Amino acid sequence: MSNEANAEDKKIISVRIKRKPEANADPPQLFSDKDVRRIVTEFISSWIRGDIILRFPTAAELAKKNPINLSFQVDPSVNAELKIKEHYVGLLSIIVGIKPASESDQKKAVHEVFKMLLMFRSSNRIEGKIISNDLQKRIEDLEKKLESQTKLLEQITGFLFTPKKGKQTKSSSQKMNS
Repeated sequence: MSNEANAEDKKIISVRIKRKPEANADPPQLFSDKDVRRIVTEFISSWIRGDIILRFPTAAELAKKNPINLSFQVDPSVNAELKIKEHYVGLLSIIVGIKPASESDQKKAVHEVFKMLLMFRSSNRIEGKIISNDLQKRIEDLEKKLESQTKLLEQITGFLFTPKKGKQTKSSSQKMNS
């Protein structure tokens, strides 16, 4: 029996435990790349339609930050103002496909315009409202509003034109007496 006991003791099963790699080592993004692209698309469309107005930094504003050096023939703040606008239009040209670019360059342009949108919004340089391009969603929202207003109108008219209980009009009380 001692041999059998020793044989059973030697039957040790080794188990190796593997840790699962963390699926999301980075915290989840607030907006996915698809969401950022949609927001930028709505922003650009609203700007092109004239629903929003962007107030780019003017040469005077830029000059306050960078004092003009008298040795320059051309005011550098005017050049800076133009470069900002050229940069913006260049990014839009990449995003909409006018200017050929690789997929990674398009993605960079979208993210750069998104950062500009955030900067413009935070510095109060956007006037107007960015309107969603999702026409179906906008129609559904309008239909919901119309439906709720119709219900309210029906409730109000029902309340106003329903005779109150306990009070009879003269014509109904006269009909009962005759």
